Amino acid sequence: MMNRIITSIYHSPAGDMLLGSYDGKLCLCDWNIPTRRPGIDGRISRYLNTDFVEGRSDVIDRTIIQLDEYFTRQRTTFDIPLLFCGSEFQCRVWNELLNIPYGDTASYKELAQKISNPDAVRAVASANASNAISILVPCHRVIGSNGKLTGYAGGLEAKRLLLDLESRFIVYSL
Repeated sequence: MMNRIITSIYHSPAGDMLLGSYDGKLCLCDWNIPTRRPGIDGRISRYLNTDFVEGRSDVIDRTIIQLDEYFTRQRTTFDIPLLFCGSEFQCRVWNELLNIPYGDTASYKELAQKISNPDAVRAVASANASNAISILVPCHRVIGSNGKLTGYAGGLEAKRLLLDLESRFIVYSL
């Protein structure tokens, strides 16, 4: 029998998220926004050559516990095994996102420099937007070079909520 991507909805204070696990790893923690689902879900389904089924798994249950702890300021890091479904470049960007500490931010330009590709600012922004494991892979910590909040899959209000949750001392403008 073929493995399937097990999915469940998580109701976060910033909005509903779709969690997905595959073969003991989290492959999806993304905003449950209808216009976003076909692209992200299609990419993951093609990458893993399988389909989605609603349910629960140990990884999803552990993710829910850790997200609840994050939203109540009891957790600043996650220890969930992750499965990235993307190109080599996207995976490099997503891995670099993991290095942005809780309470810090980085610009798209800084991220491009950190992956040794300083001219790839737009490609980095595109990879950031394609991140399917929000919060755990903290794409919300990437802001414009001018310090302003820029696009976010969950919306700018969700991004502001996450950044405010992580640091009460930084003021972000839209």
